[in-house]
Amino acid sequence: MASWSEVVDFSEPFGRAGANDHVETYRVMSDVPVIVFDRETGQRRVVKMRWGFPKPGNWKVPQPIHARAEAIDSTHPHKHGFANGRRGIVVAKTFNEAPDLPGKSIQHTITPGDTPFLGLAFVWDRFEIADLPAPLLACVMVTVPANALIASLPTDRMPAVLAMEDWPGWLGQDNARSSAAKATLRTHAGVGWTMAREESSPTPLQATLL
Repeated sequence: MASWSEVVDFSEPFGRAGANDHVETYRVMSDVPVIVFDRETGQRRVVKMRWGFPKPGNWKVPQPIHARAEAIDSTHPHKHGFANGRRGIVVAKTFNEAPDLPGKSIQHTITPGDTPFLGLAFVWDRFEIADLPAPLLACVMVTVPANALIASLPTDRMPAVLAMEDWPGWLGQDNARSSAAKATLRTHAGVGWTMAREESSPTPLQATLL
């Protein structure tokens, strides 16, 4: 795994990391630390957002929680955030998948081999909600077709893992068209990745956190 200090080395400063580096588990409805690009300062920063957009009529229900990469620029409700550059990255050590089969969900943890961490693509947006004193910042994970390892569960989707060289394009640092950002969403081959069945409570996403 990588400490947050190591992530900062190439991600630009988010704050001072040190002895308090640790690993946390994130689930839907968690406050997830999302790396975004602040155009006013010209720097990246981390903003905590709720994982799961608010369901119309009941903001406490997270719906949706995922956005399909193929339709990210054309499908409501995430197309608005995508088109307006509200794209982010969550740094993950592992993530979980479950078979698309009826019955109890059987979680499997995917570990990226010797790769210290993954940058997972997220889309976020601001929502004005009458019950809340401030806008709700919420995000959804972007998914792509599953690679061979994950498809063997079986399931047909997996998180969109960004290559390091694609981080600036996805975040919008280069002022490229949104079509260029969409082109960064590709299925990661997962060479060297391993998958193991979870024997305890499911851990959908583990990420390093300052």
